[in-house]
Amino acid sequence: MSRPHNGRIARSKWTRDHASRLRRTPDTTAPIIYPPEQRISDEYHLWDTWFLRERDGSLAEVDGYRVAFSLSASSSLLPGKRHDEACIRYFYSTDGREWTYGGPIFTEGEAFGSRQWAGSVLLDDGDIYAYYTAAGLGDEPELTYEQRICVGTGGTIVTDEEGFHIDGQWNHSVLLEPDGKHYQTQEQSMRQNGPIYTFRDPWFFEDPETEETYLLFEGNTPIDDPDPERTYNGCIGIAHSEMGDPTDWEFLDPLLDGERVNQELERPHIVVRNERYYLFTPSHQHTFAPGLSGFDALYGFVADSLFGPYEPLNETGLVVANPDNAPFQAYSWLAFGHGDEILVTSFFNYFDLNGLSLNDVAFLPESEQLRRFGGTYAPTLRLQVAGNRTRIWGELEYGRIPLEEESLTAPDHVRYRAMNDEDIDVDNSAY
Repeated sequence: MSRPHNGRIARSKWTRDHASRLRRTPDTTAPIIYPPEQRISDEYHLWDTWFLRERDGSLAEVDGYRVAFSLSASSSLLPGKRHDEACIRYFYSTDGREWTYGGPIFTEGEAFGSRQWAGSVLLDDGDIYAYYTAAGLGDEPELTYEQRICVGTGGTIVTDEEGFHIDGQWNHSVLLEPDGKHYQTQEQSMRQNGPIYTFRDPWFFEDPETEETYLLFEGNTPIDDPDPERTYNGCIGIAHSEMGDPTDWEFLDPLLDGERVNQELERPHIVVRNERYYLFTPSHQHTFAPGLSGFDALYGFVADSLFGPYEPLNETGLVVANPDNAPFQAYSWLAFGHGDEILVTSFFNYFDLNGLSLNDVAFLPESEQLRRFGGTYAPTLRLQVAGNRTRIWGELEYGRIPLEEESLTAPDHVRYRAMNDEDIDVDNSAY
């Protein structure tokens, strides 16, 4: 195996110049989402979602089942309060269209923290590694926002005539806590009056070029002064496992630095296509630094190797933006390869706001807050990728995850013609 990055190469940067040029284009603007006829679950709000994956990053199939894991909370809870009770629940499907509720992955009170935030789940030679963010400190009188990267091991998969089950006795361990050197601690953030603090969203990744094993996550870089612009210091962090052990990690320097640009580079993940590394991260409109205007959107970067250097896709980093008249309709996008294209899932967030901001939603009557929250899987987007450019070229049904052997037909709209490396300099005005 090749040795991992030694930390001496300058980290890639998402700069204010890149972000100052953010604009929606036909290739980066998602179609409008309308409420589905049926939600995945009427009992639970569902938002951040990920899938059971193999070590090589492919979606796992176990006896014909695909498995999705979602942050969830009771559908009777006001949407703005859902993160305070977040729990990981799983759903399974044999066709990638209809999803059946399986249950919580962990029993109540078993996992670290007072609630669970996003992560990833690895299936490795029959063993399950359920990575998650432990938010809070467990049995606490008031909610705290400590964040630690954890894993549950020891769970087992059972399939029978009743369906798919995850059973067994889990063992939980804390894998990573911020060290204040590579990644900012919550105490450092509070001393410098930083915006919302982040150290979360672990994502397992094995580099196909070197077969080295890594864990990506969202963090903040330590800063040495309280300049308001610098306190927006989001980064995409990375840790390395020297022996490939999914439970043993050592910090490396961040893959990508968003200092002075954005505070939250959430749920980072990589898709390798045509020997290029596509690094994706969702982020919010309200987490951009002062003087910048971004969107609730999926952003992306591309490099020839895992450690870069990365350049922003589409020159600015914008890959999938909510439309101007529905700026909060979806969030928490997740990209994965399928055939020659990349598919992008997300969850249906707020709709029918008629110009209201997310802060305004909290002042609506409770019945209206609930009505205007989707809380279920959004339509799956189809993304074409060529070099350093991407294009949304179609969509599938709500929560649709095609099986590996399924080939998707090309959309018939003229805008949705095929894209290849020779199309990189195409004039977008033609669309």
